[in-house]
Amino acid sequence: MIVQDTLYRRLEQLGIQITAPAPYPIHRSVEEGKLLRGDMAGTFTKNLLLKDKKGRLFMVVAHEDRPIDLKTLHQRIGASGRVGFAAADQMTGLLGVQPGALTPFAVMNDHDGLVAVVLDADLSSAEQLNFHPMVQTLSVGISGKDLVRYIASCGRPPHIVDLAGAAIPSETGE
Repeated sequence: MIVQDTLYRRLEQLGIQITAPAPYPIHRSVEEGKLLRGDMAGTFTKNLLLKDKKGRLFMVVAHEDRPIDLKTLHQRIGASGRVGFAAADQMTGLLGVQPGALTPFAVMNDHDGLVAVVLDADLSSAEQLNFHPMVQTLSVGISGKDLVRYIASCGRPPHIVDLAGAAIPSETGE
């Protein structure tokens, strides 16, 4: 599985700039994270690994304050029937990260392309998005545009979806 140094080398090879890793205390909820991060700049997200009725996996990346209705989300992301949370062992086995450290960076570990990345449209143009670089104790910043480019470099463009409204096409027209 890809560890931090490999991730950083890959981002460098792609010409993607990130902010220097900053310590970010372990937390169990978005609300707890808000209290612990202090004055860190940028937009923070919640990252959910979900599966649909057919067992297809979706990593949903949304603004930390975006309400996510699991009863209707499937209609926005193209899932078959309602979605629910994937098992922790799927996160670890497919993406190489522990629960609490889920990050879109981990998609590079999904060599079989089993996880579709769904990015909330508001995030794709953000100046700085903050994510764990494969561990829950750090945070790095990346632009929304570079995040889209990074995910696409892993063999699958993200599905860019307005989670507050209707689906919009991804950059590749999918």
